[in-house]
Amino acid sequence: MSLVLYRAMTAAGGPLIRSLLDRRRRAGKEHPERFGERLGAPSRPRPPGPLVWCHAASVGESLSMLSLIGRLVAERPGLAIMITTGTVASARLLETRLPSEVIHQFAPVDRAPWVRRFLDHWRPDLVLWVESDLWPNALAAIGDRGIPAILVNARMSPRSYTAWRRARWFSRRILGTFALCLAQSEADGARLAALGARDILVPGNLKFAAGDLPVAEAPLALLREAAGARPLWLAASTHSGEEALVCAAHRRIAATRADALTIIVPRHPARGDKIAAIARAAGLAVAQRSSGALPAAATAVYVADSMGELGLFYRLAPVAFVGGSLVPHGGQNVLEPARLGAAIIHGPHMTNFAAIVAELAAAGAAVPVGDADALADAVLRLLADDALRTRQAEAARRIALGKDDVLDAVLARLAPFLDRLASCREGTSLARA
Repeated sequence: MSLVLYRAMTAAGGPLIRSLLDRRRRAGKEHPERFGERLGAPSRPRPPGPLVWCHAASVGESLSMLSLIGRLVAERPGLAIMITTGTVASARLLETRLPSEVIHQFAPVDRAPWVRRFLDHWRPDLVLWVESDLWPNALAAIGDRGIPAILVNARMSPRSYTAWRRARWFSRRILGTFALCLAQSEADGARLAALGARDILVPGNLKFAAGDLPVAEAPLALLREAAGARPLWLAASTHSGEEALVCAAHRRIAATRADALTIIVPRHPARGDKIAAIARAAGLAVAQRSSGALPAAATAVYVADSMGELGLFYRLAPVAFVGGSLVPHGGQNVLEPARLGAAIIHGPHMTNFAAIVAELAAAGAAVPVGDADALADAVLRLLADDALRTRQAEAARRIALGKDDVLDAVLARLAPFLDRLASCREGTSLARA
């Protein structure tokens, strides 16, 4: 595919794209009051002075940027910062985590008129594009306007690399937008270089600098009291197809530990009712956090279908299975439970965190499983052996805390671009300065 063809397709498909967006809005997948932002229409005025635009696709990418944004706010007080994301879940999470002076907007869908409207209003002076959410129209427009752009915490999975390499000249055009690519790993850097990215450096993965997930102490105390001394484990950030496997694992665990409690925190809380139905169909007693319930003595599966409480459940559970990994999604962030002292289990599909998982494996700091039976066996073994569980959790925590300097390395690479911003006149684009 060429950029010209892509632009033509997204232009001709405007009515269909708008229809799909309207359907998403009716389903609660778009913010009803801020829907215009998805069409490039701003809901906030542009602040004066130089503006840095950070784009992160969803929850995981935006969380990885919080530590960087926090440092920019503290160390570059004359800088305005805006972050865009594409999901309602990420917006809700950022409401409670972003510094008050940082602007959040929903990213415009990748149609040229909507991107143009967005850029005409915000006039960013520097773009920090996070990981691998590569939108051709947006990136081409950034390049055409001469706005400096940096690919931060860059990732290119083997699967994405295979897809992009079929149109390497197209990928070269898109990746050529970035004056600098800061890759998560050497493997990511090599794949990006093969696709045409330039000036690639590997400071490491910003997720190492993300800090501990937050917790509210009062709800944690209530849950600890409700769970009591029951053996419990957590299935975190699960995706469709995994909850049935988790319930099957629970049934096997309960054959040995009849009072076992399984907690499921779905990646998308809106799926809570469906997950509860899956558990009930498996013959399990269910309670849901969205209804205000706490786990009772008879509760077998507690569905924690709430937003922003994963830090609570990682602190509550001594054993955590990290989801998105028993199905071919690519896995979720294993550093989050590692920082909080949980013993980690994951499935075979961890391509999004391949380098980190390799480190955990080398240190004996995580247990890989392939199916529900293996998951149940791993949970039983870790719950029964305090020494093993502690040893594994401590090894994972050492790895998670061992690279906090990655944030300093990233900021050092960004410094020349940020220093140039400091000399910009109010409202003047760095591209024209």
